Amino acid sequence: MSHKHDKHDKHDKPEKHKDKHPHDHNGQEEPTVSLETFAVDVADEAEPHEHPHREKFNRREYEKELVRLQIELVKMQEWVKAKGLKVVVIFEGRDAAGKGGAIKTITACLNPRYCRVAALGTPTEREKTQWYFQRYTPHLPAAGEIVLFDRSWYNRAGVERVMGFCTEAEYQEFLRSCPEFERMLIRSGTILIKYWFSVSDEEQERRFQARIDDPTKRWKLSPMDLKSRSKWVEYSKAKDAMFAYTDTKQSPWYVVNADDKKRARLNVITHLLSKVPYEDLTPEQISLPPRQSDAGYVRPPITDQTFVPEVY
Repeated sequence: MSHKHDKHDKHDKPEKHKDKHPHDHNGQEEPTVSLETFAVDVADEAEPHEHPHREKFNRREYEKELVRLQIELVKMQEWVKAKGLKVVVIFEGRDAAGKGGAIKTITACLNPRYCRVAALGTPTEREKTQWYFQRYTPHLPAAGEIVLFDRSWYNRAGVERVMGFCTEAEYQEFLRSCPEFERMLIRSGTILIKYWFSVSDEEQERRFQARIDDPTKRWKLSPMDLKSRSKWVEYSKAKDAMFAYTDTKQSPWYVVNADDKKRARLNVITHLLSKVPYEDLTPEQISLPPRQSDAGYVRPPITDQTFVPEVY
C-alpha cells in the first residue's frame, strides 16, 4: 500500500538510486552544500500529508495486527541470535513524528539482552573532541544483537547544522565521510536500515500541543523542540541536503508517512521484517516440569521480611 507525501518531501521518495551521488566524485573535489542550495516552497511546507485512508484505524483491528507482527519480531530476533547477525536500525525524522512510539512498539516483546535502544544525550566536552562517529561506535551491535538508534550520527546533518552546533567544515566533512562510514559497517556484515519519519506541520503542532496539555508527556517537549518550530524550513532544507548525500544504493533512506501513528508503526514493523530475512525457529511445545518438593524446608517467619505497604 503506497502513501502520498506532501511536496516538501520531494527527496523522500527518490525516483531510483542513481549511480552518481554527490559523494561519488571519482577523485574530484566534492562541491560544498549550503541550506540555500535546496529551495523550499514555504506554502508547500504547511500542507498536511494527503492520506489515502479516510477513516481512523480501528483499534481492535490494529491490536490484532500488532500482536501478529510482534510474534514475527520475536521469530526474527531468535534468527538473529542463532545466526549471529548484527542489525542496526536508525530512526530519524521531525520532532514528534512518532519515532519513540515506534521503537517502544518494536521492543515491547523482544529480549532486552539482545535488542537495545541507543538514545544518546548531548555530547560531553571530551566527546566533542573525538572523531565524530566515535561516540556512536560503542553502541553498535555484536553478533546476535539488534540496536535501535533513537536519533543517531545524523544529528550533525540535522539539529547541529540548523542550530549552529557544528562548523561549516565539520558539516561538510560529515557529508563526505558518512556514506563511507556506513559502507564500512555494511561490509563488516552489519544490516543497516534507516527510517525517516515524515509528519506534516499541522500534525506536529497538534502533537506538541498535546504534550503541553499532558503532564506525563511534557518532558518530551524540550526547548530545542520549540525552537524547531521557528526553523521548519531550515530543517526541511537540511533534510533535503542530507538525503542528497546519504540516500545511497547500499544504505537507502526509507520514508515513513507518520501522520497516522498506528499505521506508521505497523508499516515500519512490516518493512523491518522484510529487510531481515529470517526463518521460524520456534521450539517444540514446552512442558512445564513439576515443582521440587519442599520436604524438609522450613520457611523463616514472615515477620522477618519487610513488605511494600499495600496502599491499594
